[in-house]
Amino acid sequence: MSDVKILAIESSCDETAAAVVVNGRDVRSNIISSQIDLHTLYGGVVPEIASRKHIEQINQVIEEALKVAGMTLDDIDAIGVTYGPGLVGALLVGVAEAKAISFAKGIPLVGVHHIEGHISANYIENKELEPPFGCLVVSGGHTHLVRVADYGKYEILGRTRDDAAGEAFDKVARAIGLGYPGGPKIEKVSHEGNPNAIEFPRAKVAGSEYDFSFSGLKSAVLNYINGCNMKGEEIVREDVAASFQQAVIDVLVGNAKKAIDEFGFKKFAIAGGVASNQTLRKAMEDMCMGQGVTFYHPSPILCTDNAAMIGAAAYYEFLAGTRSGSDLNAVPNLKLGER
Repeated sequence: MSDVKILAIESSCDETAAAVVVNGRDVRSNIISSQIDLHTLYGGVVPEIASRKHIEQINQVIEEALKVAGMTLDDIDAIGVTYGPGLVGALLVGVAEAKAISFAKGIPLVGVHHIEGHISANYIENKELEPPFGCLVVSGGHTHLVRVADYGKYEILGRTRDDAAGEAFDKVARAIGLGYPGGPKIEKVSHEGNPNAIEFPRAKVAGSEYDFSFSGLKSAVLNYINGCNMKGEEIVREDVAASFQQAVIDVLVGNAKKAIDEFGFKKFAIAGGVASNQTLRKAMEDMCMGQGVTFYHPSPILCTDNAAMIGAAAYYEFLAGTRSGSDLNAVPNLKLGER
């Protein structure tokens, strides 16, 4: 079979991205236009501003992706686009663009699930990785423990019941005056703090051993800060950050270890924006090594939202015969495994 060249588009939140991916694992270009500086002014992503910025940027990132790849639309075999989950207005910009190109050029359209994209990022740098394997997806909006049974076949073992890990990072960062985006800022200051300074809770969800809950942890941090303020005690920001981060990591690694034990995974991967956290990566790697399990992770640029991961996921969907029609729509609350 000749090479399959996919133009991928990602616009689910505040990154406008386009990539050209060949055969699911060979990235010829990966262009990302980030809006982070814009949203930092507001302390978080403002959906309407994000959508408007996507409209301004999308043609440019696609042109750049094709140029860097040394291709034109005539060379492309399929268009992959994120259609959910995400911010509805942001998703619609990418979906409308992909449908327009698909229609104008007569190229097949493949709608891609954003979380499947994150999982598929692992295929890009780990050419030898094939299902089945376990995967922990940790991002701003999602915390999932997944069994990847085959390409495009996923079984959710556990998910967060309330806040995703990334949301908790953002809220705690705001509470201790670090600002947005919370994840990188908490990780940075936590290197100067003591992760055992404050005893924050490690939540377990009764009856669902693989599910996560971070809202209690977030509340415990806020209560600790309020308590210090009321008693006039000094708040050591570095210690709060390090202790909070350690509590999150303990739960993530603990649930992953349980899944490895029960399902006998020989391979385990992490994915999503929070997966670029070096402390989490190290803890996961150490745990996997102790279990005799091969550990996989994408480099940080492929952990945050990007289009190369969408191209990787789209390739396997394309091979499986998935084609989306002109009725493809944005689905902001799309569940993993849903079509």
